[in-house]
Amino acid sequence: MPAITLGFWVVKILATTLGETGGDSLSMSMGLGYLTSSMIFALAFVAAVILQIRAARFHQRIYWFTIVATTTLGTTIADHVDRDLGIGYLGGTTILFIGLLASFGLWYKATGTIAVTSVRSPRTEGFYWLTILFSQTLGTALGDWTADTAGLGYTGGALLFTALLAVIAAAYRWTRLSHGLLFWAAFVLTRPLGAVVGDFLDKPLAKGGLALDRYAASAVLLAVIIAILAVRRQHPAVRPH
Repeated sequence: MPAITLGFWVVKILATTLGETGGDSLSMSMGLGYLTSSMIFALAFVAAVILQIRAARFHQRIYWFTIVATTTLGTTIADHVDRDLGIGYLGGTTILFIGLLASFGLWYKATGTIAVTSVRSPRTEGFYWLTILFSQTLGTALGDWTADTAGLGYTGGALLFTALLAVIAAAYRWTRLSHGLLFWAAFVLTRPLGAVVGDFLDKPLAKGGLALDRYAASAVLLAVIIAILAVRRQHPAVRPH
């Protein structure tokens, strides 16, 4: 597992934004639809998790490939649930939130903790990635609900989630709230932030976006992530905090 540093959060937000533009590239730009795209991304996700679990030590490229796999899969699953199933953003957000709580509950019941520092075996790592997938999927639905249904738009949604992350950072610095709880709260909230930023980049001008090419935006985001990882020092384990 990587050390939870500022660089971790920067790459995480970029990865979630890439998940939005990358997922939309297959489902919308290529016209494959949400279900077919989800099946394709699911294969990539399973392969990535197998690589991650079988790795004897931390490999940042494998880890972040797995994170990106969860963000792209989370994007298309959420869109399929919200739109193809016709339950709307609020319905999808509710269902996915229940799924996230269930994954946390199963993880805690099986291991007695949901701390990332406990992820040291294939079993706990399985729970870890299942929880991350639910969080990425929930974040997509929540971001869409905030921008569209709640009427905040993409910039308003981005400002809202940035402010919430700032509150969590302040709580981490100046309160005694559980750091594990704050970590997961921040982890979940980075996904809707990435979702609204990704939509801002590629949605039409009439809907408040910049109408950038999804392929180009995804390529630039991927290049930035690779560049950051190239200059970051590799950390073999999660720091105790």
